[in-house]
Amino acid sequence: MRPDRLAGLPPESWRGGAVPPGAAAPETPPREPPSLFGEVLDWMLAPLLWLWPMSLAITWLVAQGIANGPYDRDLGDRTRSLAREAAAAVAQAEPTPKRVRIELERAARVVLTVDEDDVYYFQVLGRQGELLAGEAGLAVPADDTQPAGRLRFRDDVIGDQQVRVAYLWLAGVPGPDSDALVQVAETLGKRSQLATEIVKGVILPQFVILPVAVVLVWFALKRGFRPLVNLQQRIRRRDSTDLSPIAEGDVPEEVVPLVRAINELLQRLDKTVSAQRHFLADAAHQLKTPLAGLRTQAELTAREIDSGRADAATMKHSLRQIAISSQRAAHMVNQLLAMARAEDTGLAARHQPVDLAAVVRAVVRDLVPRALERGLDLGYEGPDARAADGTRMRVLGESVLLGELVRNLIDNALQYTPRGGSVTARLRADSDGRAVVLQVEDSGPGVPAAEREMIFKPFYRMLGTQVDGTGLGLAIVQEVAQRHGAQVMVADVRPRTLPGPMAGEVAAAAPAPPGALFTVSFPGLAVSADPAAPSSATG
Repeated sequence: MRPDRLAGLPPESWRGGAVPPGAAAPETPPREPPSLFGEVLDWMLAPLLWLWPMSLAITWLVAQGIANGPYDRDLGDRTRSLAREAAAAVAQAEPTPKRVRIELERAARVVLTVDEDDVYYFQVLGRQGELLAGEAGLAVPADDTQPAGRLRFRDDVIGDQQVRVAYLWLAGVPGPDSDALVQVAETLGKRSQLATEIVKGVILPQFVILPVAVVLVWFALKRGFRPLVNLQQRIRRRDSTDLSPIAEGDVPEEVVPLVRAINELLQRLDKTVSAQRHFLADAAHQLKTPLAGLRTQAELTAREIDSGRADAATMKHSLRQIAISSQRAAHMVNQLLAMARAEDTGLAARHQPVDLAAVVRAVVRDLVPRALERGLDLGYEGPDARAADGTRMRVLGESVLLGELVRNLIDNALQYTPRGGSVTARLRADSDGRAVVLQVEDSGPGVPAAEREMIFKPFYRMLGTQVDGTGLGLAIVQEVAQRHGAQVMVADVRPRTLPGPMAGEVAAAAPAPPGALFTVSFPGLAVSADPAAPSSATG
């Protein structure tokens, strides 16, 4: 059948899983979450349902044993009485088969009284195994290991009736070939009736107890789960902005670890939300400046046009200021987006091996024009593109975020380095080859020791500088480094010179700025850089 002919048929008639064009595949219904209450109830009631039939079977077996006890004693007494009569008949001076049979039948009528519920059978065999009297259908027992005179019992069948048989050998060495055998069999009517009464007496109360037990278990579970229901209602009644810890006073002991874990999560979430609020407030405040500049320049340009004093030079200046303000706003927005990407925890699951040397080289190439515009010497030291695969610096991460880290480090160095200075991006392996080390060195004023922790906070700028920036670059560097398990350190390139009389005549000359050295150490993958063959790209 062609696919176009499937469109008018119900889904169950599509063969081979075919779906007509334009038709959506049937969705799998969502699976319901498991119920803890139902699972506990199942585990408590299932053993009861399994044990109840076992209890019936065990009770029946026990009832059979109880019922056999008194009736076996009565049957044994009858057998012994008949055995005494048989012994006397066999021991006569001149016993004849007919006389012995008459005597035994008379004794059997006396011993085996008529019973309305059961039928008795007896059998007496002579010394040679001949039938002296009684039922010929009773089988001769095969066991001859027990001493004569000891009463024994067994279950047997006469015709189609189940019977209980009591038997004993009269005297001498036991065995069917040497002694007389007396057997008395009784049907199982009274025994079955008594066993049934015992079972009824035990089982019938269980029919009442079992439903009551189920109801009690259900109510016990409802009461036991009530604190969880109360906890659920307390959490649902909370406002979406309420991140305070959940009280543990009325929480069951088994649920306290879960509540503590939730409180720890709420605490971390509260810190994250507070940081986001602070970040958004700072971002809004920072965006006001370029946006206000855009509005001011636009208003000034409109006034110049309205007054008729707008010449080409004035218009060009106004447009240049508008372009600068819009560029600042765009840079701020890009920095904010980069910060948001760096804080995205989902990117950690997409980490892949990245050639960090290629990333650094690409960023340096992109920033060379800016370095030339500012009159700076931008260089790169590390493996080049012609190096073999074994010499590449590989780290596990996300290439876009690593590019943002490198770009912000170099951009920060370019901003703080005065004209005529130099900036170098250096990539190497550490001494044991287990890490990749990225260094960005500049010849600027450096970072004072008191501010080396503050510069990594969002929107922080060093005091006493006239650099136009957003204050987000190094915060992005720190966030990306943390997402990649890297460490960021900052130090001076050269020791700081203390000017004054102690420096002598040398102090009269302007000391060289200390410069800043930012070092990022990444866990490496198959690091095998060749330090003897560095390459350089200078702008």
